[in-house]
Amino acid sequence: MLDRCLIGTAALALGLGLACNAALAHDESKYPDWSGQWTRTYTGAPRYDQTKPIRKQEAPLKPEFHAMFEASIKDQDAGGHGLDHGYRCIPQGMPRMMSGVSRFEFMFSPDITYMLYERTDFAPRRIWTDGRDWPKTEETWFTGYSIGKWLDTDSDGRYDTLEIETRRLRGPHGWDQSGMPMADDADGIIKERISLDKNDPSILRVEMTTTDNSLTRPWSVLKTFKRQTRAIIWVEDTCAEGQAHVTIGKETYFASGDGTIMPVRKDQPPPDLKYFNRVQK
Repeated sequence: MLDRCLIGTAALALGLGLACNAALAHDESKYPDWSGQWTRTYTGAPRYDQTKPIRKQEAPLKPEFHAMFEASIKDQDAGGHGLDHGYRCIPQGMPRMMSGVSRFEFMFSPDITYMLYERTDFAPRRIWTDGRDWPKTEETWFTGYSIGKWLDTDSDGRYDTLEIETRRLRGPHGWDQSGMPMADDADGIIKERISLDKNDPSILRVEMTTTDNSLTRPWSVLKTFKRQTRAIIWVEDTCAEGQAHVTIGKETYFASGDGTIMPVRKDQPPPDLKYFNRVQK
């Protein structure tokens, strides 16, 4: 019994020692103060280029994708959703989730930087900072697979900038709620450079460049977010709660309060009822 106690005590001491070593390995003083809740700095609909209106982003789209974008706008003007899949609660993914759709916060560890979002349909972003190479996999993610590197640009002994490259994006995805499309493949690459504004630490700067097969060239923008540090409230923002859109085949309808299906566009055809026996009057 004494031997068992000694072994148990030794194991506990070893476990505590490993935990202490792990804690010491994560020196928080080396990381920037990005604490608090971050939200977009502008009004209106979330969009990739915050300096331009949502339907006038002036994206360098290839002709075929520009035609798809115009068709999406036309369908939305008629009451439909166009190419925007957000109404289905499909995760909006990158780069759209970095347009201020949802408030977020950071968590740092030696190997991973996490970005946690208020919306429950947004998976956390895992940004690997342990020096790993790209995994050999055909797997894709709505958030993509992100590898980052911390930089101390002013040589003061503390990191101030996080450079990130994200690959292996899963579709379907688009730039914003206008339905402006991205290529339906996993070839896209997103590069980010995140840092605080040197003149205002309450502002977070995200320099982003997206390379995508829907574009004629890489598209670079600057996104800014403002910090909330007092009276922070995280709302349980669940997309599926109260969801009233019903997709049947290629058509989307609206569930009315009386339990029936309503059209969303003028002269919209009803769903095919071939599997139901119609009541004969």
